[in-house]
Amino acid sequence: MLEQPIGEAVDGERATVIAYHRGDTDAVINTLLEDIRHLRRQLALTEGVMSLGMARGWRPSYDRD
Repeated sequence: MLEQPIGEAVDGERATVIAYHRGDTDAVINTLLEDIRHLRRQLALTEGVMSLGMARGWRPSYDRD
C-alpha cells in the first residue's frame, strides 16, 4: 500500500470536513472551536485527577509550543 504524502492527507481531511458542513466554512470553524473547548475541558479534568507520580512529573500544555 502506498502512503499518501502528509500535505495530500491534510487536504483530503480538509475537503471532507468542508463537505460535511456543506461548504459552510463558518460552520467548520465553529465546530473546530467547540472541539478545542471540549478537549481543553477534558485535559483540565484529566490533569485534576492524575497524580504526579503517574505522569512522572509531566504536566499538560494547553497551548502549542
